[in-house]
Amino acid sequence: MASVRIREAKEGDCGDILRLIRVKTAGASRIRKTLGSALRADGFGDNPFYHCLVAEILPAPGKLLGQGIGSKIIKKVAEVALDKGCSQFRLAVLDWNQRAMDLYKALGAQDLTEAEGWHFFCFQGEATRKLAGK
Repeated sequence: MASVRIREAKEGDCGDILRLIRVKTAGASRIRKTLGSALRADGFGDNPFYHCLVAEILPAPGKLLGQGIGSKIIKKVAEVALDKGCSQFRLAVLDWNQRAMDLYKALGAQDLTEAEGWHFFCFQGEATRKLAGK
């Protein structure tokens, strides 16, 4: 069985975090560079906008699937959220990741797209500047 250590992210983890974020759009390399700067400023500045955890997985021989690693990670997120004074946390999941959606539902999460019809939108780069008049 794999060993899992979950810890608060450090600024030095930003490169690894960025590699996990999939950017599929025109100008992806420019967006990755901007996103890397934003990860550092927004997560590790004086007043962070987000908190990030890092799961260090030391694999054992065999498959990682089905060993409860995802459940351990989500339980840690819930623990940190409550410790930080949050009453909830939200996850964004790509539509092809059915295993993750099934896990979150099994752990008690509500799929807001199904239940309430919520869709998540993002204003990036030029659209944000245009809205702000900059």
